[in-house]
Amino acid sequence: MVQRRTVLALAATLVSAALIPSTSAAATSTLTIDLGASTGAFHGGAAGSLYGVYGPGVPSNAALAGFYPKTLATKAQDGPQHPGADALEVAGPWVANGGGDVYIYMTDIYRGFPYQRAQGQAGRDDFRAKVQSQVRQVLDSGHRDHIVYVPFNEPEGNWYGTGQYSYNNISWLNDPKYFFEEYKQIHDFIKSMDPKARIAGPNTSLLYDQVKGFLQYCKANSCLPEVMTWHELSSPDVVRKSVAKYRGWERELGIAPLPINIDEYAYRYHLSVPGQMIQWMSAIEESKVDADLAYWNIDGNLNDSTVEANKGNGQWWLFNAYGQMTGDTVRVTPPSPGQQYTLQGIATLDKAKRQSRAIFGGANGAADVRFTNVDPAVFGRTVHASVREIPWTGQVGDSPEPRPLLDTRLAVAADGSVVLPFTGMKEMSAYQVILSPGASGSTTAVSVPWSRTYEAENARHTGDGWSLNGPEGSPQNVSKFATSGNHNVGGLRTGSNVVLSFDVEVPHTGVYDLSVFSSTHNKYASVVPQGPTNVFMRIDGQQPQELRLPVSYAWVVWDHTDTRVQLSAGKHTITLAASDPLGTTRGDAIIDKIDLTAVDANTDGRSVYEAEYADLRRAKPQYTVSNSSGPGVAAIGMGASATFWVHSDRDGYSTVSFDHAGGGLGSVKLDGRNVDGVVVGAGTRSVPLFLSAGINQLTVTGTIGTLRLDRVRTSAALQPAPVKVEAESGTVTGAARISTGFSFASGGVATGVGDGPANALTVNVSATRPGQHMLVVRYANAQESIPTHYNPDPVTRHADVSVNGMTPKRVDFPNTFHGNQFRDLGVPVWLNAGVNTIRFTSKELPNWDGRTYNEYGQRSKYAPEIDYVTVAPVVGRS
Repeated sequence: MVQRRTVLALAATLVSAALIPSTSAAATSTLTIDLGASTGAFHGGAAGSLYGVYGPGVPSNAALAGFYPKTLATKAQDGPQHPGADALEVAGPWVANGGGDVYIYMTDIYRGFPYQRAQGQAGRDDFRAKVQSQVRQVLDSGHRDHIVYVPFNEPEGNWYGTGQYSYNNISWLNDPKYFFEEYKQIHDFIKSMDPKARIAGPNTSLLYDQVKGFLQYCKANSCLPEVMTWHELSSPDVVRKSVAKYRGWERELGIAPLPINIDEYAYRYHLSVPGQMIQWMSAIEESKVDADLAYWNIDGNLNDSTVEANKGNGQWWLFNAYGQMTGDTVRVTPPSPGQQYTLQGIATLDKAKRQSRAIFGGANGAADVRFTNVDPAVFGRTVHASVREIPWTGQVGDSPEPRPLLDTRLAVAADGSVVLPFTGMKEMSAYQVILSPGASGSTTAVSVPWSRTYEAENARHTGDGWSLNGPEGSPQNVSKFATSGNHNVGGLRTGSNVVLSFDVEVPHTGVYDLSVFSSTHNKYASVVPQGPTNVFMRIDGQQPQELRLPVSYAWVVWDHTDTRVQLSAGKHTITLAASDPLGTTRGDAIIDKIDLTAVDANTDGRSVYEAEYADLRRAKPQYTVSNSSGPGVAAIGMGASATFWVHSDRDGYSTVSFDHAGGGLGSVKLDGRNVDGVVVGAGTRSVPLFLSAGINQLTVTGTIGTLRLDRVRTSAALQPAPVKVEAESGTVTGAARISTGFSFASGGVATGVGDGPANALTVNVSATRPGQHMLVVRYANAQESIPTHYNPDPVTRHADVSVNGMTPKRVDFPNTFHGNQFRDLGVPVWLNAGVNTIRFTSKELPNWDGRTYNEYGQRSKYAPEIDYVTVAPVVGRS
């Protein structure tokens, strides 16, 4: 008989017991994972990006490395198409953080889209000169081995279509002669400069039937690309069909299989949503091709994966789970094979690690996840099952690590199967299952707190100006943004008296997390004066709080504002109002939903990261330690390592505990930097570490013997508050000044820092001891360049930060979308004991040649506006 336990919190109902039979009652559908049917080595090709890296530090190294990047398509160096994303400036951080090839969109050396090239031979001549410059830059850059040239992009909509900038107003889809002619010329020209150059093409907006003719021409004229590229922007089911069609052409024409990069995929409705993206990823992984997320919105955030510089949303955590899959992929049979917007997934089996991993999602309701051919030689007669949910948190909404749902042992049935029955799945979420041997180790009873979502369109409302907006993005309209419930409401704005009333009912008395999902457009007239829109929240008319709803770059781009409330068991009314005795709303915001989640005091602020599930490099899981947490430990020998992706909800200290079973010693790195004085295995079990808000890359590397690391735990740490220094306490020189015109700043704000070193801010900070510190800068940056088409073009500013007169370090500060919306960015520094002088300056960066400058305002002369800084040692007081 099957035992079940219901778990809520936007999650699923799963089998749960210490050791139970692996049979289940009938479910509505079944996703079958056949561990006996390998489909080839895990490829990881879906983790590509178009314009996903703005420059060094945007996104942060930790956020970029944890995405497990594969291929990057980006603009030509110094191209005026968009700010940032210059190929030779982003190649360094991309490759250093695990990325592979960088595809240069050579056409993006032009302004506009369609690309603004002259018609006729004059346009061809101009492009040839620009190609020559680009190839020379690559040859002199040191990045040549990682570069793939993409000489044309969507030619049918640009120079070989029928538009304003067409070569001769003839579409190559009707008469390919002229496109083939220039393609051959440019291909041969690049090869004449760099015989080892790799070239990709034809880079069409979809796999037209005419691409077969391109292959025929290129085979006959010795200009086949090294990589075949095209785009898939409509729906994930097309990927499998297109790859199969293309491979058929290769066989028919006698062309050896070329690598494929679908270097733009997915649309606004899909991006940021784990349950949507897993459908694309499964098709891409099954096809064993590379693919790059499409650039529909802003650059530098891994295509709606990262938030600010160092935070990840739900999509980032999905790619983090995907990137840690190893071994071989195995056959996954979903309830509706190849059908878009249904339950789909990816699964792997790593026999060396003795682990199977699966990620899946995309459907509401119930389904069985059935593993078959579970080999007793790999897993034994019982398996340890760990299950987590990766929820949608908005396009620009930070997400913690995936939510634990279940940790248990399951018996392998006589037919070699293990079944996990799910109910209550959410189509916007993805889910992860890890199976490993279950004979040793231990299981942890997972506390999944009560949680509910309340859609704004279902809330009661009073007052004038309320509006129901939508439908938003859907399978029928993928150009719009994803929205919970497909609708949202407006009315909380300047001069309004609208009140939204959410009727809720909670199961017990206690503290609850309340998340308000909202969107505010930074360009909207009533938003411009203040920035974040202030609204007023009450519980049953009491517990008043003023909430600041953040601004973003467009309507229906969702973020969330989080607070805590005290509720008694039973029914309550939560109101959001534009007017309150506390004040009145300034701005304008639309509301998607609120989420209400009970706070469990036993797990609040605590996270556990099992070492055997970590990213292991030359380290191996061991499943024979009977008293270990989870199924086993990681055996980390000399030079081997285990990397954990640790989330922090703030910049500040956490107690980081390294639970181990001895056997050796290990050093610790935090975001790639050695943490001095911390040795795992030599008495160091817990240490207070200053973690950055968002994603922290924590690595334990073996130094002596073989360290058997069980897990890493994080919890709140009691430490002295960081030293805080307001900008007005510092010294400004030249044209820099202190302004008091920022209502959401802590005090005065330093503005005008930059346009040369004379215009500077200098602050003095004190340190109690010498060593590694974290400098956290509270800043705002609203600079934008003028866009030419659908992408907004926010500009990242940089500051040159000098400590105690040392050589300045360039630090990039991503856009905050409004000058009155302040964010924090951590900068590692080395301080002396006593007083230290920190100086902020800036100047416009030149183009690659070091002499010329961008003429479209795409490189800033200025540092961000600075409110204050805090400093704290990386290692706190023990």
